[in-house]
Amino acid sequence: MTTKKDLIQNFDPNGPGIRGNLFGLPYSPDTSELVVIPVPWEVTVSYHTGTAAGPAAVLHASSQVDVYIKDIPDAWTLGIAMTAIPDDLMEESKRLRELSAHHIQRMEKGEPVQPGDPLVAKINEASESLNIYVKAATQRYLREGRMIGLLGGDHSTPLGFLRALGEKYEHFGILQIDAHADLRKAYEGFTYSHASIMYNALKIPAVNRLVQVGIRDLCEEEHQAIQHSQERVVTFFDDDLKARQYAGETWAEQCDLIVRELPQHVYISFDIDGLDPKLCPSTGTPVAGGLEFHQAVYLIRKIALSGKIIIGFDLSEVAPGSNDWDANVGARLLYQLCNYMAVSQGKLRVAEAE
Repeated sequence: MTTKKDLIQNFDPNGPGIRGNLFGLPYSPDTSELVVIPVPWEVTVSYHTGTAAGPAAVLHASSQVDVYIKDIPDAWTLGIAMTAIPDDLMEESKRLRELSAHHIQRMEKGEPVQPGDPLVAKINEASESLNIYVKAATQRYLREGRMIGLLGGDHSTPLGFLRALGEKYEHFGILQIDAHADLRKAYEGFTYSHASIMYNALKIPAVNRLVQVGIRDLCEEEHQAIQHSQERVVTFFDDDLKARQYAGETWAEQCDLIVRELPQHVYISFDIDGLDPKLCPSTGTPVAGGLEFHQAVYLIRKIALSGKIIIGFDLSEVAPGSNDWDANVGARLLYQLCNYMAVSQGKLRVAEAE
């Protein structure tokens, strides 16, 4: 049987990667320390579609990512692999998306939607089935002691993963990098809407802190939820961050403030629209403003080097669009998330820590 050691010895990280493998690396889920689980799902998206195609697009674009990181020279030896993209889930998402789009169109026309509407009930039931699937898929690798990242799909996809972590850890916090607060209750009637992921995550007793970064688009209901959270939700609004930078506060100082708000165990939920939309123009709900790529990586690095432990992450809302740009950025962000999670858990070493 081929071991991970054999794979490392026989792989040239300076040459072309292995076609079809995440980042071209030689590993399979059985020989990896970190497993990426793809969830091609976009049933409740409320603006543009395309994010269900994100996992396949990121996988394809990942072959163009050089696996050497100067600050983490041995990054490629960690062992990262993606499980097979479930085609049946993709087909189910397409079928149900047509139904949800019909429902959204009715609402946009001002047509009344009755409580217990069978179409809405069908979507909610299917979304809960997805949560059960994701929870079971992630629990398998958690039991094996693997690190896990989830690749969406829309931002509703990680709820099952968060539930699995809620059974493993007594307490943990979520760092949400996002343009949107995602604290709406049953948005458009959908209990598990992509716009409700953090509302639903806060129902998990183990989640004792939600720290939001880059938020710049929210409704009054969400703002009130933040204000009435008794500091369980701490939000770093994008305009406030920018204003303080214009006044002379550095990004390093701001990252220190963000990291201090996080508990010891941290889950990172990264909606790619948290970045400046020039980096993700095809994402479903782009919003002007946001983080630069290296700002985001710097914050993730700060967490990894702070002594806090990254216990899981998701990357969602990557939509390929008409070219590879969104997927290329998504793949590079995914590689950074994977490796800094490993740094935080002592699986990889940073060459020159701050």
